[in-house]
Amino acid sequence: MNVLITGATGLIGSELCKFLVNKHKIIVLTRNVSGARRKLDSKIEPIDSLDQVNFNELDVVINLAGEPIAEKRWTDKQKARIVDSRVRLTRELSARIRDCETPPHTFISGSAIGYYGRQPATVKVGEDFDEPYQEFSHQLCKEWEEQAHHAESENTRVCIVRTGIVLSKQGGALKKMLPAFKFGMGGPMASGTQMMSWIHIDDMVQLILFLLKHQELSGVFNATAPAPVSNKEFAERLALTLRRPAMFTMPEFVLKAMFGEMSELLIYGQRVLPRRALKANYRFRYPTLEEALQQLLH
Repeated sequence: MNVLITGATGLIGSELCKFLVNKHKIIVLTRNVSGARRKLDSKIEPIDSLDQVNFNELDVVINLAGEPIAEKRWTDKQKARIVDSRVRLTRELSARIRDCETPPHTFISGSAIGYYGRQPATVKVGEDFDEPYQEFSHQLCKEWEEQAHHAESENTRVCIVRTGIVLSKQGGALKKMLPAFKFGMGGPMASGTQMMSWIHIDDMVQLILFLLKHQELSGVFNATAPAPVSNKEFAERLALTLRRPAMFTMPEFVLKAMFGEMSELLIYGQRVLPRRALKANYRFRYPTLEEALQQLLH
């Protein structure tokens, strides 16, 4: 197939490319063509403008691009950058798909479990959950998903992937946490009762490939493992896997002082379940945190 991928040099995209490159023609949209050439397989074609690709010749579009959400304080300028990097590109992709005579049959577009906003630990959140907490992460994901849905037609199915905390040694939350935990200085954040809905990088990629393969599937899918844990349990399990103590709690006021509004991603959480993936018979390779951390850290 002819596949266009945005965000291909990111944590998920670069791993996904490894699985697709030998069977399909891959075009990647990037702001840095030379950097993409260095990072990705030589068979992949990097472009820096959508004008360089004929959407009538594409079979699949996979949209994973977006300014990292947890890298910097959420100033008004940074919030605008986060929204713009997702919404504007997704709007353009959907418009080009709609304008095609022979459009791609599949559009897989990223989103995040931030769609649901902060939720009590007791509330189990499936894809049909309709009481999101109205905050920045929800508004961002809502706008992002609305733009993706505009690509939908009888010729093009749209799959929205609401991603949780992706666990990988190559980047993301786990890589940031490891130094402190390796030195025995890790531990829970804030109350520690907030839920962490995570997914192993392998399952993240395999779920996208599963959606690619199963043409009968469309709509929203939670990309999280079936066993979310509290922040305290996550810290304890990570410390146990590394054979280190986990005694240092990061108080809420410190997180707020360090990260401002962005700290809400760390202080609050949601218990998200991948009900639609499980119903479609996707089988998780790493369904529990113990299995995921063992594979990643040993």
